[in-house]
Amino acid sequence: MLKLGTETKLKPAEVVEKAVQFFGGHGLKVTNQTDTSVCFEGSGGGVEIAACAGEKGTSVDVVSREWDSQAKDFMARIK
Repeated sequence: MLKLGTETKLKPAEVVEKAVQFFGGHGLKVTNQTDTSVCFEGSGGGVEIAACAGEKGTSVDVVSREWDSQAKDFMARIK
């Protein structure tokens, strides 16, 4: 399991939208989605993303199981 965190200038809903596009393109299925979080499952693993708006931007936390490389790539893309 991998846990990552970063800050972005995107709004929480934009982070969720980009995550759906990114991880959906890798074949993961959305199992739960709100304006500030999204969970994916597929190929024996999963990814959970939570975005929280703050004063200086949005903090994003990702927990990955078996999708570590893709999780790192996603976090780099939203910085």
